[in-house]
Amino acid sequence: MTFLTIGHRGVMGVEPENTLRSFIRAEQSGMDAIELDLHLSKDGALVVMHDADVDRTTDGNGPTDGNGPIADKTLAELRELDAGGGERVPVFDEVLDAVRAPLQVEIKDVAAARALAEVMLRRDLVHRVEVSSFHDGAIAEIGSMVPGVRTVLVASRWGADIADRAKTVGAAALALNIRRLTLETVEHAHAEGLQVIGWVVNTQDHLRLVRALELDGATTDFPEIRRTGRFTA
Repeated sequence: MTFLTIGHRGVMGVEPENTLRSFIRAEQSGMDAIELDLHLSKDGALVVMHDADVDRTTDGNGPTDGNGPIADKTLAELRELDAGGGERVPVFDEVLDAVRAPLQVEIKDVAAARALAEVMLRRDLVHRVEVSSFHDGAIAEIGSMVPGVRTVLVASRWGADIADRAKTVGAAALALNIRRLTLETVEHAHAEGLQVIGWVVNTQDHLRLVRALELDGATTDFPEIRRTGRFTA
């Protein structure tokens, strides 16, 4: 089995998160896949950003600087913001063209699932893009719209039913907070045929836990994790 190392929002530990520069650096660093986040702009563009508003990750953080929710801004307005180091807020199609690595795309709701499904079908991305979400309904929606899509249910906190939830919505994997993962959860998921990815794996202690739990993958902020981890089995 080959262990997957996934670049978190590119490699956000060394580059501005969810920017083209971060994604390119992740690919150049040899990450097996790149994780990113999508939101819909006011005019329906699939914008690459983690938060629902622009305040934390752009210079639009003041009362007159264009701060506030992504959903209240057009793509043109978002393009005026600095996303870090002079980078502009990208849209999903630009990421697809900038890197060739497999992508793990996190969606926040059903509306984003429907917009992403249109792009995946138009560009025939089912073998390149897997879709993750904290929201069961978004996973179920993308699964119903894109035949054969691989999906991942994400959770920070969860109950004993987490594997059952994943199977109910057709997810093939779980992405779970490494700080709360237990061997019992991993063994139950594996017994149910689910892969388990740990996030966010940024320290040697996290790496040791990844090995001890026999996880299938890890999401990390730092490119050196892939070099030091040597995850093959």
